[in-house]
Amino acid sequence: SNDDIEDVSLFDADDDVSRRSKKSKIRHPVASFFHLFFRVSAIVVYLLCELLTSSFIACMVTIILLLSCDFWAVKNVTGRLMVGLRWWNQVDDDGRSHWVFEARKVSAQGSKTSSEAESRIFWLGLITCPMIWVIFAFSALFSFKVKWLAVVVMGVVLQGANLYGYIRCKVGSRKNLTSMATNYLGKQFLRQTVAKEDQTAS
Repeated sequence: SNDDIEDVSLFDADDDVSRRSKKSKIRHPVASFFHLFFRVSAIVVYLLCELLTSSFIACMVTIILLLSCDFWAVKNVTGRLMVGLRWWNQVDDDGRSHWVFEARKVSAQGSKTSSEAESRIFWLGLITCPMIWVIFAFSALFSFKVKWLAVVVMGVVLQGANLYGYIRCKVGSRKNLTSMATNYLGKQFLRQTVAKEDQTAS
């Protein structure tokens, strides 16, 4: 499959102090609420369902419905409103599948820039919750709760797909992602080397 990627810079610092204060406010409170509501609710239901009811089917259906609502809301609504990113798959006339990753260009108008507070909320929820589901997966695996493993894997897949899609939107192609990771590791290695040389010199 071919990737159509639009590389643009997002979340650039604004020189105007008044625009910075506007960017720190939550401009889409409903989207911000539902960005966290479905995914946090699914985690809470997973943790408390054995205390609330003895029906595994009811718990499983509730969790999968919450995860599905979260997947749809994050992919189609909150990503576009909160950080100006979206991704989807389209099939052309030849039957070939294309994954499209888009990022909204930052305009000169302050009304179209992304809010820093919303950006933090978006990425915090997007990264933290899949990590929690991965922990649940290891917990279910090692405690031999096989019936819960399917539910947990569904959580990892649905929330991990959104995380992967939005990272591709933000960073760009796989080559850019690899070079970014390589640059980060190189910088960390250089810092540690310099710190060790400073310690030996002192």
